[in-house]
Amino acid sequence: MKKTWIPRPLAIVLVVVALFAGLSNSLTGCSGGTPMARVFGGYSSPFTRIQENTPDYQRFKKIYGEVAANDGFRAQQLRHFSDAYQRVRREYVHNLEDKVLINAAITGVEKIEGARGTIPSNKVIEAALDAMITSLDPHSSYMNPDEYRDSQVVTSGEFGGLGIEIKLTDGLIEIISPMIDTPAYRAGLKPGDLITHVEGDPVKKMTLGDAVHRLRGKPGSDVRITIRREGAGSFPVTITRAIIKVQPVKWRVEGNIGVVQVTHFNLRSEDALEDAVDNIRAQLGSQLQGLVIDLRNNPGGLLNQSVAIADAFLNHGKIVSVRDRAGEVRGFDAHLGDIAGGLPIVVLINRGSASASEIVAGALQDHRRATVMGVRSFGKGSVQTIAPLDWDGALRLTTALYYLPSGRTIQGSGVDPDLSVQGTKGSEGKREADLPNALKTTGQAGEILAGRQLQEDSCPVAGKDKKDKLLGCAVMFLRSGSQANFLALMSARKSL
Repeated sequence: MKKTWIPRPLAIVLVVVALFAGLSNSLTGCSGGTPMARVFGGYSSPFTRIQENTPDYQRFKKIYGEVAANDGFRAQQLRHFSDAYQRVRREYVHNLEDKVLINAAITGVEKIEGARGTIPSNKVIEAALDAMITSLDPHSSYMNPDEYRDSQVVTSGEFGGLGIEIKLTDGLIEIISPMIDTPAYRAGLKPGDLITHVEGDPVKKMTLGDAVHRLRGKPGSDVRITIRREGAGSFPVTITRAIIKVQPVKWRVEGNIGVVQVTHFNLRSEDALEDAVDNIRAQLGSQLQGLVIDLRNNPGGLLNQSVAIADAFLNHGKIVSVRDRAGEVRGFDAHLGDIAGGLPIVVLINRGSASASEIVAGALQDHRRATVMGVRSFGKGSVQTIAPLDWDGALRLTTALYYLPSGRTIQGSGVDPDLSVQGTKGSEGKREADLPNALKTTGQAGEILAGRQLQEDSCPVAGKDKKDKLLGCAVMFLRSGSQANFLALMSARKSL
């Protein structure tokens, strides 16, 4: 039976855009009069230019005038920079010093190769904005027009590329998560891998946008990259590009247990989840004993879809709330109806579970609706707002943090499982707190429960290939009937 949905006002829908193959998780806000609300349609209100009279801004203006070519667009491009600069000063999640912002922008300008006075003005401004915004935190960045168009395409669930979510880390491309059943996944790329070269050219000499364009290409064509992996050194990998069609939800049965794998939160995830549960019920009927919700290597997606998926298993209560720097809170609540009919649920997470997937895991954990199993998640609890700019680009700016029902934020800490399974595949790689300039917060998730630590070697196997031990533990947990029974079974298996 499908959940009875109570219509939510469209004005409060926030969207996390997972920009795979080159961009990272971001939020698009809603319409309205507040900083957090008016981002959906861009900033229509004019900006004052008081900041242009400050010594720091004048310092940038002087250097810009020396570097940019007199191509007829210098004044226009400077106005673009001024508007973007003001937006950062007003909307970023923390107050910022003008000197710090301007210094970062100047650093970006001074890194441009070419004779001073000959660089196209738009290239100078793009370099300044890219350096200024990326200096703030791991998820804020300037999006040029091509990148902005890509961000709008990705939410449809189909796009071209390798199938990876990446971040720029110390000048290199770090893989946050390879998408399941994509060229990158089949090539064996892992979270934490660093891409050091594309077609033999060093990534450190490219901007993130340049690197993304080099990675993309005609479906069926090959791209040669160099991977640096901890413990394995550097090695070449050739990947054949493809159109990435995201199947957000997959399902199967393990005996009398339904397994629902949510790989992404895109426009089709909510409907796909309901279809998956319906299909499982149709196959198992009254024999259905419980559900496994597999969120491993799920890097995020649309926040309204993560809210809907958490809501599908809850009858009431807070799911998540968003708080900006002014303290404004926007909350999302559950509605009556549980599509699982109260059956027990295990949620699987690992290091590659990030952003929207952490909202689902954390909300179901806080409401004691599910037992979370695996290893601590990635820990991305910040909100990125995409603010369109007048010249077709956009700012992807961290504007808020989201909080779980208990008041915790997962930012920098992640969601700790109730049952921690050591030796689990997907526990390797960096986490949010390891990224340069990662935001520090208080009230982080940490270990809120007396989590039990288990060894994956003691788990039975499950899955199509009969190699997935963590899934095997989840299935055994649901069949055992209680945590005490499960732990007794695990202890017996360990002693064999």
